[in-house]
Amino acid sequence: MKKSLNLFDTTLLVAGSMIGSGIFIVSSDIARSVGSAGWLLIVWILSGVITLLAALSYGELAGMMPQAGGQFVYIKKAFGNLTAFVYGWTVFLVIQTGVIAAVAVAFAKFTGVFIPFFEEGNVMIQIGIVKITSAQLLAITIIAILTFINTRGIENGKAIQRIFTSAKLLALFALIIVGIYYGFHTDVFSNNMIHAWDAKQLITKTHVTTHEFLPLSGIALASAIGVAMIGSLFSSDAWNNVTFIAGEVEKPQRNIPLGLFLGVSIVTIIYVLANVAYLCLLPLDGSADADSVIGQGIMFAQKDRVGTAALFVVFGDVAKYLMAALIMVSTFGCNNGLILAGSRLFQSMAKEGLFFKKATKLNKYNVPQNALILQGIWASALCLSGSYGDLLDYATFSSLLFYIITIAGLFVLRKKMPDVHRPYKAFGYPFVPALYIVLTSLVCLDLLVYKTFNTGMGLVIIAIGVPVYFLFKQKNNVSEN
Repeated sequence: MKKSLNLFDTTLLVAGSMIGSGIFIVSSDIARSVGSAGWLLIVWILSGVITLLAALSYGELAGMMPQAGGQFVYIKKAFGNLTAFVYGWTVFLVIQTGVIAAVAVAFAKFTGVFIPFFEEGNVMIQIGIVKITSAQLLAITIIAILTFINTRGIENGKAIQRIFTSAKLLALFALIIVGIYYGFHTDVFSNNMIHAWDAKQLITKTHVTTHEFLPLSGIALASAIGVAMIGSLFSSDAWNNVTFIAGEVEKPQRNIPLGLFLGVSIVTIIYVLANVAYLCLLPLDGSADADSVIGQGIMFAQKDRVGTAALFVVFGDVAKYLMAALIMVSTFGCNNGLILAGSRLFQSMAKEGLFFKKATKLNKYNVPQNALILQGIWASALCLSGSYGDLLDYATFSSLLFYIITIAGLFVLRKKMPDVHRPYKAFGYPFVPALYIVLTSLVCLDLLVYKTFNTGMGLVIIAIGVPVYFLFKQKNNVSEN
């Protein structure tokens, strides 16, 4: 593989893979969960801090093992083939392909703003209870197009990432500047901050049109924050994708750790400032029955499209088209990064005899074409399998579990491989990595309690990976380590 990605590319791959559609949508759900402006911002700040703690810890692992496969390789070195395979299996079934599917579906939903044919309710095929919509078909088409482009060589994927990530970063900065400027000339932000720390949670009652809120404090507030963070953590995920493609990064011992830090830092700052902009443009509280974006507020923005509602305050009816275009650019670039990087992980697994052998092969453009195609086929199947929310829950919980395992591997490798050169050592070791493990474990426990079905499904998928590992091991005569 050709080493053609520099620090600029690695930073854009981190940032571009992280920024999809979540930042424009999930703040509504977070607002309904915690009920105040201050706690809304805290949820986003905590998610950013947790993600940055992980990125700082991954830098050491990336510097030690600058090779394709990234996280799979780190887990293998620390815990052996079985744990590494179960991780790779889960990435293939849910984490990578699930996020690719979810982002593609989001792209399709917002395409419907310009082309009504692709609106969510347009059913094209129905067989019994199975319905296939035009939006799902568009999502699959986008995955196929990006997969094809990336089979034509790393330069194509790199060019798309540069163009689309740069465009969405500039657009987000413009949204932030407009929102905050507007906030200086109105009292919307100051009104939102009057009761900034009066946390409350929406209580949903069947057949009742009025909305009631439950005051939150203590353990109840902590639990609400944990559940609310699933959206912000999903919006902050996929930063680790750059480690999958380490084999094609120039000076990986330097550029991957630094790219991780810069990319995660940039996105965290943008996410927090974007929410400040929302609070400058819209009241936090509102009513689902209101007939204006101001009346609906952040909590009850139509279809949770808080970004669109915020722009409406400034630009009027044209806002929905501006935001739809921004999200289409954002999700297209995001999925390019996910598709580009994920295939390298599956190729690395295949080289170890832990995935389909054909996935090891490079085509004439020196990219793993078969791995790209397999990834695309399964992601397309997931587009038909469930809602955006389900895929989000499966992917985020499973991903958090393996982040915990990987950073625990940092402690294992310090003892197991003490003499290996470490160009970069984890910031604040052992306290920062340990803090990440503790905080993320608490979030996972919270999700198990309050999102039991979807998180349980994630655990089932992980567990199924164990017998599948032994099938691959027997078929390919794989050694234990």
